[in-house]
Amino acid sequence: MTKTMNLQGVWDFQLDTGCTGIHEAFYTKNFDDTISLPGTTSMAQKGTFSDKMETGTLTDPYLYEGYAWYSKEIHLEPEDVGREILLYLERTRVTMVWVNDIQIGTYDSLNTPHIYNLTKAVTGQDFRLTILVANLQKPEEGDADPLAYPTKGGHLTSPDTQTNWNGIIGEISLRIHEACYISHIKTLPDTKIGTVTLEMTTVNASGSDASHTIEIHSQLRDRDGLKDLITPVQSFEIPFPAGEAVYSVTYDLGEHPVLWSEYTPVIYELTVSFADSTETVTTTFGLRDFTTEGHDFLINGRKTFLRGKHDGLIFPLTGAVPATVGEWIKVLSISKSYGINHYRFHTCCPPDAAFTAADLVGIYMEPQLPFWGTMTAPGEEGHNETEQSYLIEEGYRMMKYFGNHASYCMMSLGNELWGSKERISEILAAYKAVDTRHLYTQGSNNFQHTPVILPEEDFFVGVRLSKNRLFRGSYGMCDAPLGHIQSAEPATRKNYDEAILPSKAAADSGDEAAEIEIQYGTGVKKVKAAENTEVLMPEIPVVSHEIGQYCVFPNFHEIDKYTGVLKARNFEVFRDHLEEKGMLDQADDFFYNSGKLAVQCYKEELEAAARTKNLAGYQILDIQDFSGQGTALVGILDAFMDNKGLVTTKEWAGYCSDAILMAEFDSYVLTAGSVFEFSTAFRYYRPESLAGKSVTYRFTLQDGTKAAVGTIPLPSDILGLVKLEDISIPVPAINDATTAVLSLFIEGTGISNEYELYLYPADNDHLDLANVASVGEGAEKTYITNDFDQAEAMLTEGKRVLYLPKETVESLKGFYCTEFWCYPMFRDICEWMKKPVAVGTMGLLIQNEHPALKQFPSHTYATPQWYQLVSHCDCAILDDTTDKSYRPIIQMMDNFDRNHKLGILFEGQVGTGSLMVCTIRLSELVNLTEPTRDDAITAAGEIISHRDVTHLPEVDQFIKSLISYVSSDAFRPEQTLDMKKLRKTFVGE
Repeated sequence: MTKTMNLQGVWDFQLDTGCTGIHEAFYTKNFDDTISLPGTTSMAQKGTFSDKMETGTLTDPYLYEGYAWYSKEIHLEPEDVGREILLYLERTRVTMVWVNDIQIGTYDSLNTPHIYNLTKAVTGQDFRLTILVANLQKPEEGDADPLAYPTKGGHLTSPDTQTNWNGIIGEISLRIHEACYISHIKTLPDTKIGTVTLEMTTVNASGSDASHTIEIHSQLRDRDGLKDLITPVQSFEIPFPAGEAVYSVTYDLGEHPVLWSEYTPVIYELTVSFADSTETVTTTFGLRDFTTEGHDFLINGRKTFLRGKHDGLIFPLTGAVPATVGEWIKVLSISKSYGINHYRFHTCCPPDAAFTAADLVGIYMEPQLPFWGTMTAPGEEGHNETEQSYLIEEGYRMMKYFGNHASYCMMSLGNELWGSKERISEILAAYKAVDTRHLYTQGSNNFQHTPVILPEEDFFVGVRLSKNRLFRGSYGMCDAPLGHIQSAEPATRKNYDEAILPSKAAADSGDEAAEIEIQYGTGVKKVKAAENTEVLMPEIPVVSHEIGQYCVFPNFHEIDKYTGVLKARNFEVFRDHLEEKGMLDQADDFFYNSGKLAVQCYKEELEAAARTKNLAGYQILDIQDFSGQGTALVGILDAFMDNKGLVTTKEWAGYCSDAILMAEFDSYVLTAGSVFEFSTAFRYYRPESLAGKSVTYRFTLQDGTKAAVGTIPLPSDILGLVKLEDISIPVPAINDATTAVLSLFIEGTGISNEYELYLYPADNDHLDLANVASVGEGAEKTYITNDFDQAEAMLTEGKRVLYLPKETVESLKGFYCTEFWCYPMFRDICEWMKKPVAVGTMGLLIQNEHPALKQFPSHTYATPQWYQLVSHCDCAILDDTTDKSYRPIIQMMDNFDRNHKLGILFEGQVGTGSLMVCTIRLSELVNLTEPTRDDAITAAGEIISHRDVTHLPEVDQFIKSLISYVSSDAFRPEQTLDMKKLRKTFVGE
């Protein structure tokens, strides 16, 4: 272009709530308000303030949906009148533009710039520019406004993410050109010969054919800025036929071209200048090949592994996506510090600044069409040709405006699509015919329970390859069976190789019906299942979709951080509900302890993926909290990308990075005198050689004693997943329960990982409390019973009682794993689908210094030695305790929607008697028989061991600690309990 006129600043402004402004010719009127652009109506607090308190999302108190009018008086320099004048609006909603009273047109892209040619309408130096912005959602039924969105927009317009804002963000300018100019350059780098082909779209508005000499030069650019000129200027004579045409030239990058990757995020900034005018055009590109080979992704011929995060453009301070490179560099750098090298954008595409930042940080980006629905073929029932044509065109626009970026490596047609696989195949083929610079996938988790792999897609993203071939660790109850992290005792041998490529390719039984009911967004819908009679054996890379989703209790201190557009009124409601239940003083503990359990679940999930040779990557949902869909606080970072204080970057890097050391063992629970056997593995992608290095393993007891130290040699050339040695360590003889840490590290590299293990003496009594009437002597004698009436009678006599109920009427089943996503959303979905509802709890809050646990070392939060104890208990609902400040010794934390006070181990004074209640079914655990697995039972909360043992040392140790306390003088509860209320809890009377 010859020049750019920046239009950012103060504009005249008018809201049009009735959407009558076109009919009433607002473009001819003076507006009575002003607004600063770039920005949104919510940023400017335009409209009517609302005190509504959303609970499923953050709240925009100034949310405005309708027409908004923006106008500005423009003054041109004399020499610019008659030149080509283009209005450039970087990111907005549906727009309509006028110059004075002349309508220029309308544009509806939600992802890409709106560009209007104003030339014919601009006849003098001064004119009035008016822009109408409409942010109207299309109704499910009835007539839609003519400027309503052509599609629902996914997370581009969702209150769950960046909100349905109205405004204009990013660059707002007039781009002024000579009669002949280049409107667009498509870059096609060739890494093999070190060149880039430029497909230039030429524009000649003069009406006569012409030719011009152009000069091309390039500079390298990284995060520190532009580097010295690296190649000489190269000149080309190119034709400019009247109108628009495409002409290609090939530009030589010199003898030492620089390749782009996550490790070398260096790009080329290329400028094309006209020799006979001031016209210039600049673009960037990266010299890279992002390809596949079998089940692997390759960057420049070298294997890589996608460690991705989901992104829905959540920015609470603005309620809209940022459009500056600096803001995006900050966000992406935070993610990269947590091992992320890949972004999957959920039904949205970020602005150019995000791709530029990803170029400079080194992130592999996957934008997605703004679609979450059914892709039908013409002639099929419900086919919406207008919407589908719009979506297809939006994809082409995304490729055009962002496709030169090195970071734009992948592209997806949408999220959890259904419909015609033939139509999806046609769209993929059409895209690939136009642009081969990206890898394509049909979508994320398409066809859900009946997945298909299409010949046209380059990689597959999903959660299963049939109903039971799962390659993710957790699922919602509506999507059962549950994953191994929800249904199996914590261990570190799990991988998904057999699920991805089964050794016996036998079809699963129990195929879905032709029409099935599925989760759809925050609701449900009926869809036709894809026809797929063949057993899927993928021959392309497989990426696991939206792994994780481990919920953390709200941190109410975050409320004060919402100083911008969006307010955390949902947090305020949750806080008030917790206060009503008398547990607000425990809020910080609920947050921290649920978070520590969530981190453990993420570690197990991420390591299972890293141990899977046949997996090419994953997309976490999410390392960042998700603000909507019921409020899904699933991140180790909050919505602002700030660390929650649950895990450090160093700890997280142990299992989410490009260098992961792993120990593989059956159980975190060890017995003194046994042999701890574990395998070791290493997943490594860094370009630095580790030749001559070795892995050190160290087994350290809690008191600092190093029980074992050794080294494992590394192969000379490591890339990808490598199995290392099997190690055997004698477990030291100990008299008291303790913990140990198994550390793996490579000296001088910062590469490390560790595992906390739980050690128990070998000589614990195997005590079956079902056959014991009392423990202790004299004043410390405590009676043991599973009969409530008997317990009540003994307490009336002032005796000490350990009550072990066989059942608890008012209770929730014990469930070790923290809640999936968020309880209210999936509760509603399961109820609509008439499926079992999740237990919905969030882990343990333990008074770990209580004397009842003196001989059972523990953190305040759940760790693997609690798995069997929790999985064989009923969590008593103690909401009706007379004293709201009453606290169980072992409390199961409930979700923030329900807020039950749940007791597993609790005590109290009853009259002159002392009562200890333990709802763990200890007799079942002491007499554990051959373990079995039943996912239907698991779905109801009853979880059976996967350890092939019938003797659980942690159970014996827990019983020992509990009996030691209740048979001692220390058993003198200070809190009180009401037997009438307890009768209702345990007996139901």
